[in-house]
Amino acid sequence: MAERNDDSYRLLAVLPFASMAVVALVDVAAGPGAGFLPLLSLGPAFASLVGDMRRTALIGLLALLLCLCLAAFNDLLWTLRGSTALASVAGVAVAGLAAAAVRQRREAELASVRSIAEVAQRVLLRPVPRAAGHLRVAVSYTSAVAEARIGGDLYEVVNSPSGVRVIVGDVQGKGLEAVETAAVVLAAFREAAYDEPDLTAVSARLERSVNRHMPAERFVTAVLAEAHEDRSVTLLNHGHPSPLVVRADGTAHPAEPPETSPPLGMGLDLKPPEPYGVSLAPGDQMLLYTDGVTEARDPEGVFYPLVRRSFLLREAGPDTALEALRRDLVAHVGGPLHDDAAMLLLRYRDR
Repeated sequence: MAERNDDSYRLLAVLPFASMAVVALVDVAAGPGAGFLPLLSLGPAFASLVGDMRRTALIGLLALLLCLCLAAFNDLLWTLRGSTALASVAGVAVAGLAAAAVRQRREAELASVRSIAEVAQRVLLRPVPRAAGHLRVAVSYTSAVAEARIGGDLYEVVNSPSGVRVIVGDVQGKGLEAVETAAVVLAAFREAAYDEPDLTAVSARLERSVNRHMPAERFVTAVLAEAHEDRSVTLLNHGHPSPLVVRADGTAHPAEPPETSPPLGMGLDLKPPEPYGVSLAPGDQMLLYTDGVTEARDPEGVFYPLVRRSFLLREAGPDTALEALRRDLVAHVGGPLHDDAAMLLLRYRDR
């Protein structure tokens, strides 16, 4: 995507000069009777699309100078046709200068919004530690809104006295309300993960917090994990896609819960999810992710085959492995994702 954007910028940057050169050559070849001079205004018109005001003004002056030279060459300098052509080029140059000023102001506002979004992302989705207790951790987050860089998916890793506790979740809905809800869930998890004695108590505390702060129509799917030093992982699933366990021999399978449980925010009177366990042998790893990964479709509507593509996680470094999977996901879609996609990879460190 970045390469395509660079190519588009270079094309737009050259377009003013190319258009004026073509008009000048055609006008000289066709002679004074053709009347191509007003088309030189294409140069300053295209100039307003990229670059700053100074560049736009210089291209406008170049167009006027070229128009004067061609009018003199065609003996039209003091005629009505020549004056009309000069007025057309000058008018478009002034309009292009005003358009460039407006565009620059909007670009400055957008840069400010991006900066604020990046700060919000660092506060809400803080960088996870690459090493937490006995685990190596890697994370990837791709927002469906390219300029926002942040959305309703959430993740966190907390090194607690009971083990390394992890959450990956997805807020129902989009926009600022989803971000606010994600902030509520993460704040509650960061406190509860360190204080509560077991994962069930963490889940209950999250449920109380979500029901207290969120509107009734909003909910959050989430999976909680607690990794122990003996390579056992306790999982608790609130209606979220099951983590993917990738074995050392390359096989992969979802760690399914014993029964389906409702998401967070559906009400305190519902039956809470039951914890279940998974054991990871040396060389095994676990991938937690949001449905933006498995529900990503290619142009033909085919879902991303996460289990079949899990071989990409064989890379030695967890960050490298996860980046390979992320690039493959984006290539599968063939463009911007339609939903946020968060992935968190857990590996036990070699002893």
